[in-house]
Amino acid sequence: MVMTDLQFTRTEAQRLSDAEREAILRDPGFGNHFTDHMISIVWTKDAGWHDAEVLPYGPIPMDPASSVLHYGQEIFEGLKAYRRPDGSVVTFRPDANARRLNDSARRLALPEIPEELFVAAIDALVSADAAWVPSGEDQSLYLRPFLIADESFLGVRAAERARFLIIASPAGPYFTGGVQPVSIWLSDEHSRAGRGGTGAAKCGGNYAASLLPQQVAAENGCQQVLFTDSATDDTIDELGGMNLFLVRSDGTLVTPRLNGNILDGITRRSLIQLARDRGHAVEEREVTVSEWREGVEQGTITEAFACGTAAVITPIRSLKGVGLDIDFGDRAPGRLTMSLREELTGIQFGAGEDRHGWLHVVVPATEGATR
Repeated sequence: MVMTDLQFTRTEAQRLSDAEREAILRDPGFGNHFTDHMISIVWTKDAGWHDAEVLPYGPIPMDPASSVLHYGQEIFEGLKAYRRPDGSVVTFRPDANARRLNDSARRLALPEIPEELFVAAIDALVSADAAWVPSGEDQSLYLRPFLIADESFLGVRAAERARFLIIASPAGPYFTGGVQPVSIWLSDEHSRAGRGGTGAAKCGGNYAASLLPQQVAAENGCQQVLFTDSATDDTIDELGGMNLFLVRSDGTLVTPRLNGNILDGITRRSLIQLARDRGHAVEEREVTVSEWREGVEQGTITEAFACGTAAVITPIRSLKGVGLDIDFGDRAPGRLTMSLREELTGIQFGAGEDRHGWLHVVVPATEGATR
């Protein structure tokens, strides 16, 4: 089948009344509520991608012998749809999410999904549930595409049947009461990834492995956990679900290079471009905890932040660990940190110019204004 010929069948559904939906959108939180529809596309080794559907949101049938339940053969993505002041609804760099999903698929021996089909699936769901895209300040519709192996087979091999699904959840501001700097905990017992592992893939196992260290971080009064390279215990990889940047006193941004252990964050990539547009040097290289500590002590490192789809940019106040306390004090959040955050969110929500063509229009202004 030619991929552009794959059409979505759509079953209309409205689980909640308009009034109930509007009540949710006033204060959606994050990941607590779900829209009326979801996407499902089936893949089999013999037939490829087929049965593309926009379905009512709800439980999916699954055989207890499905491969994903036993061997964790699954991957996922995360992106957002935004309602702009003119009423239009856009997504941010969905093509980049499609490419990253396929990078993960290759590592987990799952089928790659054509980029145009991925974007069409996102468009189909956002169009069906455009009424769920909130218009409040810093609000968006979070989209969760995921690909699971659902062949009923207990042998240890790549599954020959898989299913691609997308669900959506309205999201409020990540920071209630304004952006606040966080403290992060340096994990000295656990590693997120190792050389040749799945660190660069966006798969559930990486996140599951970070949950225990995250609990340890919380027990020590920290909001996030930072992982280092398992071979050195000093070279920084990333946080549990975010990339890391340090800012030097001369305005240079420093971030760990993509070494196969960390995720190629789309927010990370976007911030690097915006910083370079301004004339800032950006160094993608090995970064160590020792460099961070010494830089703060000497005044050569003045800011630190983490970045990802959910929070965009999270300023870092301190890095703590066993025998470690690196604290920016009242200097956090830093000026460049907040300036970059404002620029990126401005592009996403329509207050800034989209110079790089990152926005993909799903619902045009005239149509969006009537919903």
